[in-house]
Amino acid sequence: MTLPRQRGLTEQAADAAIDSACRLLRLPSIRNEFSDIAERALKDQMSYRGFLAELLMAECDDRARRRSERRIKAAGFPREKSLRAFDFDANPNIDAATIHTLASCEWIKKSQPLCLIGDSGTGKSHMLIALGTEAAMKGYCVRYTLATKLVNELVEAADEKQLNKTIARYGRVDLLCIDELGYMELDRHGAELLFQVLTEREEKNSVAIASNESFGGWTKTFTDPRLCAAIVDRLTFNGTIIETGTDSYRLASTRAKAEEPAKAG
Repeated sequence: MTLPRQRGLTEQAADAAIDSACRLLRLPSIRNEFSDIAERALKDQMSYRGFLAELLMAECDDRARRRSERRIKAAGFPREKSLRAFDFDANPNIDAATIHTLASCEWIKKSQPLCLIGDSGTGKSHMLIALGTEAAMKGYCVRYTLATKLVNELVEAADEKQLNKTIARYGRVDLLCIDELGYMELDRHGAELLFQVLTEREEKNSVAIASNESFGGWTKTFTDPRLCAAIVDRLTFNGTIIETGTDSYRLASTRAKAEEPAKAG
């Protein structure tokens, strides 16, 4: 398709030509924002170069936003969580400065692990999802999964002779977030398969885990002591360990809300 090129187009004809060209070139942001940017350029007396820069930056910004949204969706997070929404004052065990340093994603660039250890309701999963979301927004490929779901997928892949392919797929992502590690006992076969995924990623790509068990209690999940020690080693070497404590933030929040009507009365 070739668009007719004419000089001295009317405003209406120019708008139609711009719309057609943007559709052809797949520039939806310029097509949607052209009129507003053109009016602003006229009001601010922008140069032609400045006007062109505004148009192109609008397209670039919108494409970056859409790519970020696709990466977040592809990560498979079960719900939206952000660092901005976390109440650091409610859990002094979690240092805000440390978390914001992690949000820079330098640890992912260095292929280092992250362990969030603490009781239920202390903010582990919130931090895991929020930091994973930050990574996706910064351009990293992220994948979230529950520990039991990952192991079940690996067992099924082994039965279907697809294990190597599945391990390679999990090995490629920049950040693998494994939630609820330690909630359920894994048989030796499942633990060995999980170990293979961790070995595939060791010092190549980052793993972040959330667990309600201290490392000393992991023998209840990984019943083979040597295998347990090897898994702990891979998840902690050159990594960051954050202990979120034992006091449930969710329980405290629920109690506080329940007490408010009583105080008001």
